[in-house]
Amino acid sequence: MNLNIPTEIQIFITSQLNKNINDLALMKNPFPEYDWKWILNQIHARQKAQKKLPTWFENSEVIFPSTLSVEQTSSEVLAQYKASLLSGNTLIDLTGGFGVDAFYFAQRFKKVVHCEFQQDLSEIVHRNFKVLKTQNILTVAGDSISHLQQAKETFDWIYIDPARRDASKSKVFLLKDCTPNVVELQDLLFSKTNNILIKAAPLLDIRSVLNELKNVKRISVVALNNEVKELLIEIEKEYLQQPQLVAVNLLSDHTMIRHEFALDDDVNVVYSAPLDYLYEPFSSYLKTGLYNTLANRFEVKKLHKHSHLYTSETLKKFPGRVFKVNQIIPYNKKELKPFENKKWNVTTRNFPLKVEEIRKKHKLKDGGEMYAFFTTDLNNNKIVVICEKL
Repeated sequence: MNLNIPTEIQIFITSQLNKNINDLALMKNPFPEYDWKWILNQIHARQKAQKKLPTWFENSEVIFPSTLSVEQTSSEVLAQYKASLLSGNTLIDLTGGFGVDAFYFAQRFKKVVHCEFQQDLSEIVHRNFKVLKTQNILTVAGDSISHLQQAKETFDWIYIDPARRDASKSKVFLLKDCTPNVVELQDLLFSKTNNILIKAAPLLDIRSVLNELKNVKRISVVALNNEVKELLIEIEKEYLQQPQLVAVNLLSDHTMIRHEFALDDDVNVVYSAPLDYLYEPFSSYLKTGLYNTLANRFEVKKLHKHSHLYTSETLKKFPGRVFKVNQIIPYNKKELKPFENKKWNVTTRNFPLKVEEIRKKHKLKDGGEMYAFFTTDLNNNKIVVICEKL
C-alpha cells in the first residue's frame, strides 16, 4: 500500500476536485507508475469529505481510504460534539475507523488509543495523525476486544461504535445484534473502565436501550441540521438513578439547541385547535418520544395525541420550526379547490395520505412562501393549517 503522495500527484488531485469522477475514469492515467484507481479514489473520497471533514479535505498530504470509510465516519461537527461530552487522561476507541472521533477525543484526553481491525486502514490513520500533527494517539491494528482483554492499564473512558450489519450484511437494529456485541461485553468493558460511550444508529428504539443495557446514565439524541444522525449512550459503572434524555440539534454555523429531560413522559397535556402560532419540534426532540413533556416544558398545547404539532396564542421560544397561522380549513376537495396550482410546502402529521399523494390529488406545486400542514385535530377531524414560517 502506498502511503506517500508525490507533490505532483497532490497538485493533480486538488485540480480535479470539481470534475465528475465517471468522466475522470475515462482519462488516460497521467502517472503510469501509480495505480489510476487509487488516484481516482483519492479524488472521489476527497470530494465526499469537502463539507463533512474540512480539516482532512484542506490538507493535501492526507491520504483517504475507500469512499465507504469516508461515508461511514462521523462528520467533524458530530465528532466535536461527542468529544465535548468527555474528558480525562486516557480513552480507548474500540472501533476507530478513519479516526475522526479519535482526533477530537485527543483534544480532551492526554492519551487516546485508536483500535482498527483493518491493517491497511490503521496504517492510513496512523500516517494521517502525523500529517495532522496529533501526537497523543496510539494506533493499534487488529481485534480491539482482544487488545482490551490483554491490556494491563485501565481507561477513563471506552468509546465504541458497533457495526450495524450482521454476517450477511443485513441491517440490524438492536445493540445485541451489532458487532461487537456491547450487551454481552458490558462486564468486560467495566473491568477496564468506569465510563462507556456507545454510538448507536438513529433508528434504535430508546426504550430498547434501557432494556438491553444496565447503568445507563444519559441518552443523547443528536441531530445535524434537523436530521437525527446518532444516539449517544453514556454508561457509568454502578449508576442506578433514572437516566436522562438529551435532545440536541447542531447547526452548520456551529450553534446548538440542547435540552435535558427526565425519562418519564406521564404528564398532563392540554389539547387545542390551532391558535395563532404552530410549532413543529426538531427531529431530535421528536425522537425522545417525550411529546407531552414538550408541551409542558415550553407552555404550548397539542393539536392531537398523535399529531405531535403544538400551538399557542402568544409566541413561545420553542425547539423547532415556528409558524404564524394564517388559515385553517377542513380537509376536503371543495375547500382545497381554490388552491389548485398554488405553491405550498406540504407537511403531513397524523394524516392518512403521503405528501406526494396530496400534491397529485389536489394539484399543488412545491415551494413558495406558504406552508400547509395536513393533520388531525383534537376532534379527529382532518384539517389543513396554512401558515407562514417565522
